[in-house]
Amino acid sequence: MNGAKKLKENIKITVDTPVSMLPGCGRIRAERLSVLGIKNVIQLLRHFPRGYQNRGDVKSITETPLGENASFVLTVTTAAVAVRLRGGKTLIKCKAFDGSKSCTIVFFNRTYMRDVLKTDCTYRFWGKLLMGKNGYELYPVSVEPVTERKELRNYIPVYPLTAGITQTILSSMISYVLSVLSEEDIQDILPEKVRENLGVCGMLEAFRCLHMPDSVDMIERGRSRFIAEELFVFACSVSMTRVGRRTLEGIKLDAGKSRLYDFTEALPFTLTHAQAKVISEIRRDMINGSSPMARLVSGDVGSGKTVCAQAAAFIAVRNGFQCAMMVPTEILARQHYRDFCGLFGRLGIECGFLSGSLSVSERRTVYQGLKDGSLSFVVGTHALLSEGVTFSNLGLVITDEQHRFGVMQRATLAQKGRREPHVLVMSATPIPRTLALIMYGDLDISVIDELPPGRKQVDTLVINESHRKRMYGFIAEQVRSGKQIYIVCPAIETQEAEEKEDDFLYFGFEKNPEKLPKLKSAVEYENMIRTEIFPEFKTAFLHGRMNGREKDGVMRAFCAGDIDILVSTTVIEVGVNVPNATVMVVENAERFGLSQLHQLRGRVGRGADKSYCILVSDAKGENARKRLEIMRTVSDGYKIAQYDLEMRGPGDFIATSSGSARQHGELKFRIAGLCTDTLMLSKAFETAEQIVTDDPRLENPENSALRKAIGEYEALSVASLN
Repeated sequence: MNGAKKLKENIKITVDTPVSMLPGCGRIRAERLSVLGIKNVIQLLRHFPRGYQNRGDVKSITETPLGENASFVLTVTTAAVAVRLRGGKTLIKCKAFDGSKSCTIVFFNRTYMRDVLKTDCTYRFWGKLLMGKNGYELYPVSVEPVTERKELRNYIPVYPLTAGITQTILSSMISYVLSVLSEEDIQDILPEKVRENLGVCGMLEAFRCLHMPDSVDMIERGRSRFIAEELFVFACSVSMTRVGRRTLEGIKLDAGKSRLYDFTEALPFTLTHAQAKVISEIRRDMINGSSPMARLVSGDVGSGKTVCAQAAAFIAVRNGFQCAMMVPTEILARQHYRDFCGLFGRLGIECGFLSGSLSVSERRTVYQGLKDGSLSFVVGTHALLSEGVTFSNLGLVITDEQHRFGVMQRATLAQKGRREPHVLVMSATPIPRTLALIMYGDLDISVIDELPPGRKQVDTLVINESHRKRMYGFIAEQVRSGKQIYIVCPAIETQEAEEKEDDFLYFGFEKNPEKLPKLKSAVEYENMIRTEIFPEFKTAFLHGRMNGREKDGVMRAFCAGDIDILVSTTVIEVGVNVPNATVMVVENAERFGLSQLHQLRGRVGRGADKSYCILVSDAKGENARKRLEIMRTVSDGYKIAQYDLEMRGPGDFIATSSGSARQHGELKFRIAGLCTDTLMLSKAFETAEQIVTDDPRLENPENSALRKAIGEYEALSVASLN
């Protein structure tokens, strides 16, 4: 064993070294780390803390609020003794004093602490202070001896974990790696010129800032670096597409064949002025032909973006070209397929559907129809990107919910045509125009700023826990009258809820973060709803950790009316259309962004019946109350998005190890936020434009790491779609 350890210590560590080759990491530990997405050294270093314990902020016993984790420097005054409890548990207790008051130190089942704690020695304890029968009691999470020989760190990283991997294990491994790596061992994604333009440090320094900080400024320095990196990689991806498109010749369509009389006659409604204007812009682009159309159609929830896409597809097909529409989820793809079939069936246009859930024979039929040209229109998931898909004459690519697809996925689908096709992108995420110009810099932008007549406004109510019984009564009335209910929670399970609570973490660099109410979790809440609150109703839960087949099955059942109450995370926020759903309840509403709440509200009010959005929050902070009041009184998604941009605080520091972000309805960045880092985003686009103009394919040696990072970013975008 010692020989194997020594052998590992002699290995030259690089960023590509498997973690199994690190000292103290065997096969079993490496397998457990892989659950966190950690297989090599660079993935270990990119497993960022989700927050920090500020142990340098030492409190006295008398000034610390009960029930909160805090740091205490105490001198042990009595020997630690063991007390046996029923059930085989053991308490270890001793007395300690800090100059203001004494307390009892209590450990559960940690008998070794009898040998650790010495009388008259001083320790720094991190834990929760409570009031017991005989005075103050402290329940420590960690204990560190206070000596002159060793200076204690003020900020201790707290990492996302999995079974068998502790905070100590991760911290030790990361500290070892940072002690042996040098600048030469890391090929920085950001070339030196880019770092200078963006005003950020090198990669190795940034890793040390985040994993071994001495101050808040140090944490900020590391965080700024990786925000800049993430935004710059995205900006380069967009800029490469923009620069490449300038050289392309578009498909010029015949103006006569592109007339829309038959199309508008087949519609069961009259186009709004805004829809007609956007369709006119699309038609003009498609018959121009000097370069391929690249247009974004942005519109609020319910504004009617789909009919604009249908018009574009109609123009392409009438000119003898094929059209492909790519949608992020199967449930949404099937919804679009039904909508297009209903309209195109009246126009004599055959529609196809493609997703990973189809049988081999079903997929082959679609592949053949696209290849020989007999199938003019297809809607599908990212399965459209697979190698088996080839087109006879692709003329138009439509992508729905652009923030769920990387720029390169859109380009990959476009490249399946013999010539560069026209591209139309739809987004139901209202974005302030200045931000949209940066986010969608490679696209022309059309905005549908008018809702169809007759669209009922959803009444929004903000309530606290005192109204919960009345809310449940209202839900019961709605279900008994045949309606369906959404209930959205911010967490999946209790463990995740507890991790997100973390009142002991120094989050987002807010100097005085608001104390927020306890989080609701979807799995436990659905169980309570089903067994205690509404046992007579049919309930189910839905969350992002379920596989695509499970999610699709639940949503199909809800759409079919087989589920009365669906308890979910925000996985249902975009696109799904259930006209019979009349109530959206959002628990812990203070934890969501305004734009996200607006998207959730848009899931109801899609039928003929009056609909309601109930925002439940016990938050006392002024900022939370102001944001919820905006949601209660403002229905315009673009105004809400502007408020979101102006008011959004620093938000979450770093997302979990899975890379899921907490900015919903936006591009899913791990660290950066489009509402909080707009200045850096603007800098990133300016710098990316310079780099890509000088080196369009990023073939220069100094850009090789950047090119690889862009490829990985796009690959992750595809992998995260379902």
